[in-house]
Amino acid sequence: MRQGIYRLFIELTNRKWSSLLLGRFARSAASKRLIPSFAKVYHINQAEMEKELNQYGSLHEFFTRRLKTDARAIEAEPLAVVSPVDAVLEDIGPIEPTHEIYVKGKVYSIAEMLGGEEAAMRYAGGTYMVLYLSPSHYHRIHSPVSGKISKQWTLGTRSYPVNRLGLKYGKDTLAKNFRTITEMEHAHGRIVVVKVGAMFVNSIEAVHKGDTLEKGEEMAYFTFGSTVVLLFEKDTFVTTGKLKLPLPIKMGEKLGFLKP
Repeated sequence: MRQGIYRLFIELTNRKWSSLLLGRFARSAASKRLIPSFAKVYHINQAEMEKELNQYGSLHEFFTRRLKTDARAIEAEPLAVVSPVDAVLEDIGPIEPTHEIYVKGKVYSIAEMLGGEEAAMRYAGGTYMVLYLSPSHYHRIHSPVSGKISKQWTLGTRSYPVNRLGLKYGKDTLAKNFRTITEMEHAHGRIVVVKVGAMFVNSIEAVHKGDTLEKGEEMAYFTFGSTVVLLFEKDTFVTTGKLKLPLPIKMGEKLGFLKP
């Protein structure tokens, strides 16, 4: 019953017109008045922001803020894989031979997430990680490894919530939401970075140019809170140890290691 009501509410509100209105307001000068209260409600660390609070011209500018250059340290160990975002590590586990993952008790198809069986095949038996960004987080996305971009593509049209309620009651949010996907080749295999759009705002803006990325280099940004899913090939990645979930983590902090 609860799941049905939740899904009905989302279907009725998550329409193109609502996304358009929200996006227009967030970019308007009028939205600037909400920035101080937003910063207070979400306990934004203003000391690490690139600019002062009153220098942001709209909520959109504030959502997509950059940080001071020394605000995040990138783990320098060559084989270390770092978090691409400030987030909560919600889940980690094996990718089944059937190309499925189990997140919060729900089954997701990697083939559907990536748009086909061929794309999913190389990740069977590998590892997935789900990193959730709330509205309070820094919204820019960085590369978890150094490597060469082999492919980038976009799937989906609408987005449903990707918070805990969305993962629990939503319908295939990680596999069906609007998402942009970057596949990279690193020295020991491949990794996929799936950037999943949030409810109402299907905005994931790429900022990187070229076909190579250094670990910690900026790739893109979310307009609002959302989720990043990392997929690793079999026998190419190991975590730092037994992680207690959910785990708050900062961009640049170590998630685990590549296996040579």
